[in-house]
Amino acid sequence: MKALILILTLMASSSASAHSGRTNSEGCHNDKKRNEYHCHSGKSKPTSSTPNINKPVPQGFGVGSLNYNRKDWPHWVDADNDCQDARAEILIRDSKSPVKFKRNKPCNVSWGEWIDPYTAQTFYKASDIDIDHIVPLAHAHEMGGKYWTREQRRSFANDFENLLAVEDNANQSKGAQPPHEWMPRNKHFHCKYVKKWRHIKIKYGLQENLIEKTFINNLISSNGCN
Repeated sequence: MKALILILTLMASSSASAHSGRTNSEGCHNDKKRNEYHCHSGKSKPTSSTPNINKPVPQGFGVGSLNYNRKDWPHWVDADNDCQDARAEILIRDSKSPVKFKRNKPCNVSWGEWIDPYTAQTFYKASDIDIDHIVPLAHAHEMGGKYWTREQRRSFANDFENLLAVEDNANQSKGAQPPHEWMPRNKHFHCKYVKKWRHIKIKYGLQENLIEKTFINNLISSNGCN
């Protein structure tokens, strides 16, 4: 009985030490209490990427997609060794005014001016911004990336063409959903969004299933995106 009480106490202690907060499709989020952006080693709650042997695999999704692991996709890499990782580089690129850094070293961005293309809202605190993979890592994995080498996944995860500074809640709402399941609230960005999506998929030879292809084609033709 004493052993059981000890185990239950340890479990409660462990649970209390974890902090809450929605994570994006890569298990990352902004901790606004600490004013920092970080990633967990695993998801904070079950997601659709969790294997379910009783759930049928959707069209275009391989069985290997159930083995997706964010750790297999090295991201936020500092490719040029200037102390600015991919997140910092995109925050600097997408800011409409010069950014400010947390400390004297120009490594971690704290302030800037970002117009989120997904919501058309303006934000000034970097902690309100996520860096979104237009084609999410989990989706890329399901559509062919599961066969890539680690180096190919690293290149995809840090490709600036596939990265956008967006509002954190919009990014978390999107998750790993394709365009026929989720589109930005800002309708003026719809054409650019699906064009960017398709460009990345063609660039990396990723699959486009029939539902996705039909949705994008219809959106492009009905909105005069050409």
